Amino acid sequence: MLKALIIFLMLAVIVSLFSGLYFLIRDGGKTNRVVNSLAIRVTLSVLLLAVILISLWQGSLTLHPTP
Repeated sequence: MLKALIIFLMLAVIVSLFSGLYFLIRDGGKTNRVVNSLAIRVTLSVLLLAVILISLWQGSLTLHPTP
């Protein structure tokens, strides 16, 4: 379940990235849709980082360093 949440958040960040690119090309930067897309992308990225850090702290995810 946790890995599915992480994958979903990553995909949402990528979708937000390409929607910002689409709005930039289509509107020419004259509207606030590019800025809103950037704000959504930053929020999703912070949420993704928080989910990963909390799950590492709780032990739900483990790191496997190479010897």
